[in-house]
Amino acid sequence: MTSNFRFAVISDLHIALPHTIWNHPSRFHLVEVSIPAFERVLEHLTQLNLDFLLLPGDLTQHGEPDNHAWLQERLAKLPFPAYVVPGNHDVPVVMADEQSIAVSDFPYYYHKFGYSNTDHLYYTCQLLPGVRLIGLNSNSFDDQGQQIGCLDTQQLRWLEEVLAAVSDEFVLVMVHHNVVEHLPNQSRHPIANRYMLENAPELLQVLRQHSVRLVFTGHLHVQDVAYSEGVYDITTGSLVSYPHPYRVLEFHQDNLGRDWLQILSYRVESVPDFPNLQQTSRQWMGDRSFPFLVKLLTLPPLNLPLSQAKELAPSLREFWANIADGDAFFDYPHFPPEVRRYFENYGAIALWAAPFGSIAPSGTPSLVDNNTTLLL
Repeated sequence: MTSNFRFAVISDLHIALPHTIWNHPSRFHLVEVSIPAFERVLEHLTQLNLDFLLLPGDLTQHGEPDNHAWLQERLAKLPFPAYVVPGNHDVPVVMADEQSIAVSDFPYYYHKFGYSNTDHLYYTCQLLPGVRLIGLNSNSFDDQGQQIGCLDTQQLRWLEEVLAAVSDEFVLVMVHHNVVEHLPNQSRHPIANRYMLENAPELLQVLRQHSVRLVFTGHLHVQDVAYSEGVYDITTGSLVSYPHPYRVLEFHQDNLGRDWLQILSYRVESVPDFPNLQQTSRQWMGDRSFPFLVKLLTLPPLNLPLSQAKELAPSLREFWANIADGDAFFDYPHFPPEVRRYFENYGAIALWAAPFGSIAPSGTPSLVDNNTTLLL
């Protein structure tokens, strides 16, 4: 096995050429910066001697053919290989419509970026000697054509066969939807559950059975590292949402044969037309946060009256920006006790570090969402 390698993760690019941009007043995504921010990141990454790049979905604004075409042409010019999986925005419809490609079209756009077999929306390939990538498709459709985040039975069976055949290879898994909870009770929360893979427990069981330790996800637009019984879910925030992050990761083995993963996170600070991108973007998010916050406060488990929710929401203006930034702590002493405790649970203090950087239920608080080193 290759004992040392370096790679990057850029998630939820939402590439939008100017003529495709939706000008909706409540749009959360700052897609105006999608292409210049991507170019700024690539400018940095091409200086780092990377072995490969991972892009865990939502590559385009909403599956537009022009945006997919632009991205695959840009990826082809990189000095290192890139690998993608589809996000919900990339394949929003079963059959092509006036806006979006058909779900079956996706592999043809990205046959150079993982999909050498265009018959499926999932694949496996060798990244380096002894290092294997499995790219999964978490976008399914029900009988009414509605999109759901789920791995179909055929794909799960294929995954088990692939992992059973892997011998002495280090396996990385990439999928758009989260497989480990990054927010309190995420899989059961009426807002947050749509960011979770519906059959995450089944996937995690397969991964644990075959000692797969690393999964790279997106979709949630936050910087977070979550852990569950041997599996790390490293989710990366969106390039078009505050704080416009990306990650550079380095794997190495020490002289005792232990596997380590160093994670470093970066932010796009400015692009043309947005010289103070961090400040502008944070304000953009806060300006559009009120309806979301009212919904969060009035839905279970808080179930606050609408009048009380509208009273508290302004104090939470920076809440989601801080979540997205990673490593946040929350305290709202003027809130009612049960509401105060609820928001405290969203803080980084919910994750605790054990020796060598692995996450355990007790120990000393550790900020692991952006920069850390994990013992795998």
